Amino acid sequence: MLQSRTSRRCLRRRSQSRRRGNIIVLSAVAMTMVLGFTALTVDVGFLMETRTQMQAAADGAALAAALEMPNGWGTGKTLTAASVSTNAKTAAQTVAATYRVGEQPSAYVDQTRDIHLGQRTADAQGQWVETWNVSPYNMVEVTVRRDQAMTTTATGTTVTRADQAIPTFFAGAIGSTQTTVVTKATAVLSPGGGFYIPPGSGLTCPLLPIALDEPTWNNLINNGTGSDNYKYNSNGTVTSGADGIKEVNLYPEGSASLPAGNRGTVDIGSSNNSTADLSRQIRNGPNETDLAYFGGTLKIPAGGLLALNGDTGLSAGIKDDLAAIIGQPRAIPIFRSVSGPGNNATYQIVKFVGIRILFVQLTGSPSGKKVTIQPAPVFDGTITRSSGALQPDSIMSSLQLIH
Repeated sequence: MLQSRTSRRCLRRRSQSRRRGNIIVLSAVAMTMVLGFTALTVDVGFLMETRTQMQAAADGAALAAALEMPNGWGTGKTLTAASVSTNAKTAAQTVAATYRVGEQPSAYVDQTRDIHLGQRTADAQGQWVETWNVSPYNMVEVTVRRDQAMTTTATGTTVTRADQAIPTFFAGAIGSTQTTVVTKATAVLSPGGGFYIPPGSGLTCPLLPIALDEPTWNNLINNGTGSDNYKYNSNGTVTSGADGIKEVNLYPEGSASLPAGNRGTVDIGSSNNSTADLSRQIRNGPNETDLAYFGGTLKIPAGGLLALNGDTGLSAGIKDDLAAIIGQPRAIPIFRSVSGPGNNATYQIVKFVGIRILFVQLTGSPSGKKVTIQPAPVFDGTITRSSGALQPDSIMSSLQLIH
């Protein structure tokens, strides 16, 4: 009997020991799984945050690079493709460095490896075609990387790289020590089709209330018909001499294409605009109140023409105002046809184009009066985007991220 009880106690002890052993094993497995899930949660969270930071860096860098492209576009460009490329890459690298990416205090982009410029155009079927390393540039792509291997010097020192793969905090315990991430952003210049001023912003738009006829403009852009007597300099001044960009006279030399009593001036706003309104708009640009007469947005209707009333006429009363903006980029309306006399004239506007004024002479005989202009890049946040590809004489709207 005593032996039986002793045997039973031994069996119970062995059974309890086995249960304790099983519990320890199961606990160890459970702890490993919990640690694994914890590592995964922490590392995935850090990875997602870093990816978001990298995308923001790529977006900011691409937009900064694209800001360097307007002056290299179109008939009136003032920068070479090489200068645009250099400026754009420097801007992208500088802006990327202001963004923190994970444990790194700044993002790094390599100017050769990570920044590419090209051209985005529409083909005959209206499909977008993106071609890299073709100028003039209106598209830029920036890549932000965290995919490079750590480097080690000859002495065995590990060199930290801003673009190295993202280290894991805990996942190394389950065999993963780093993760690679690559983000990209592509920004483009888009053509402008009109003007919009946000309510209460106090902004003005860079539009002159003076229209030019379509044949004169098209001959200038397409055929190079014009003179080359003035030079626009990189510091914004204008001097005598040639700069390779042809010029035309905004002041009509004859009146065959214009109604009597009107020399191309148009009402941007009220039909009762005075010479004082013309002066204000020439120097500072039309404001929110002016655009309110067009419902807040002044634009060319899709598939149609924009009708603008004629104004008081191009006269010596605005000579000083025009002279005050010599060298500055402005947009002007291009009209296809005009009807009616003087203030009752109606101009049918087909597009807006970019110009700069080079010379003003509005006194003396009619044959000696001149407002000499040449094509110029015009890029402004009040310019609204239009569909279609950027043309050599397009005004340019705010930048757009497309990828």
